[in-house]
Amino acid sequence: MSFARSAMLAVCLVVLLAAVAPRLGPGPRTVIRRIAQPAASQHAQPASADQSAPQAYSLPPDKLAKAIALSRIRNILDLVGSLWGLAVLWLLLATRAAAGLEAWTHRISRHRWLQGLLFFAAFLVITFLASLPLDAFGHQVSRNYGISVQGWGGWLVDLAKGLGLTLVIGSPVLLLFSWIVRRWPRRYWLGAWVVTLPLLVLSAFLSPLLEPIFNKYEPLAKDHPALVVELEKVVARTGTNIPSNRMFLMKASTKTNGLNAYVSGLGVTKRIVVWDTTAGRIPDDEVQFIFGHESGHYVLNHILKGLILGAVALFFVYWACAGFAARLAHRFGARWRLNWPEGGPEDGTTPLSTRAGFVVLLFVLSLTGFVLAPIDNTISRQFEHQADVYGQEAIHGLVADPQKTAVAAFNALGEAWLEDPNPSPFIEFWTYDHPSVQTRANFAAHYDPWANGGHGKFFDK
Repeated sequence: MSFARSAMLAVCLVVLLAAVAPRLGPGPRTVIRRIAQPAASQHAQPASADQSAPQAYSLPPDKLAKAIALSRIRNILDLVGSLWGLAVLWLLLATRAAAGLEAWTHRISRHRWLQGLLFFAAFLVITFLASLPLDAFGHQVSRNYGISVQGWGGWLVDLAKGLGLTLVIGSPVLLLFSWIVRRWPRRYWLGAWVVTLPLLVLSAFLSPLLEPIFNKYEPLAKDHPALVVELEKVVARTGTNIPSNRMFLMKASTKTNGLNAYVSGLGVTKRIVVWDTTAGRIPDDEVQFIFGHESGHYVLNHILKGLILGAVALFFVYWACAGFAARLAHRFGARWRLNWPEGGPEDGTTPLSTRAGFVVLLFVLSLTGFVLAPIDNTISRQFEHQADVYGQEAIHGLVADPQKTAVAAFNALGEAWLEDPNPSPFIEFWTYDHPSVQTRANFAAHYDPWANGGHGKFFDK
């Protein structure tokens, strides 16, 4: 994901794009798709792997070498991409390019709303272009390792669609938040927080409506009626209330060799999506497990809990970032040519109320997002582990051996995405929003709560 979009995610502005982005370019670590919401803390802890015991996830020697090499590239790209994104935002300020861009919009139009749209559209294009070389390198790496099969033409078309959606949605939303800063210069962070909350809910609700912009979908029952029957059994057991007419097959094979299945949307937009690289490629019982995992996010109210925790966290993040941004503007404002808006300090405005000043806020929020990433990812891993437990229990009684099925699913997914069986603990802590495949497979191999007459955590039988 380009750092321009990452910056907007940090400030939770273009939350609609946050819902679409995972579908556009399936990330190498999205082994079972994470719900695109702020995560909430859970008490369930992933089981630690016993290093003396046989590992449940393994790769043949040739793929193991590739997975290790690819993991190093991914880690470098993650770090370089984050730091480069921050550097570009800083350079826009330090070189006075942001101030110059704002002055240009004033020459183009006298209407403030049009000036704002032009400024933020140009800003998004500039940051998009700055991130393009890293994005292209990442795509080439994915092609070299056989994960992506998408040609450069199709990749560029998807990229152009993403940019177009960013401009159509992102520019007005950034303009709205910029207006909030100008309208309430002393308490703008509170207004931004209030506006962010409904946008987060809206993003989850509307994501299925935006996904077809990037991928083709058709009814799952068209070519895989037997799989629909099996998934309906999981629906009945979990109570997720998703009828067969809301089960879809996504044509992922034109872009990737990776495996995936997920649930998206809320209420009437909720649906099951299975990639065509998954249906028929791995056994139906493994797809049932993946769907059971995704169902866990809904049944266990991860979205609601995540929204509540996210709302509380964002309240303090916005407040803290507002203070830090104000100090940066005071310290470097003259050097960055952050001029006071009309009226000056007499009417309570600050340099942050200008378009160029708003870039300071984006920089601070992006920096904060980078620093807090390990916390967010740690919480997310707790979410994912709990969903793993739920998924394995959900298929109990529906498949012959839930443990074997879950382990086989993790091995198939890990091999398809070339996941390193033994990632660095620090890298996993800092960047993984899921537990490593090895950790998940090891847990699944030993999780049998029904042994000796017991019962599951979420299902009695």
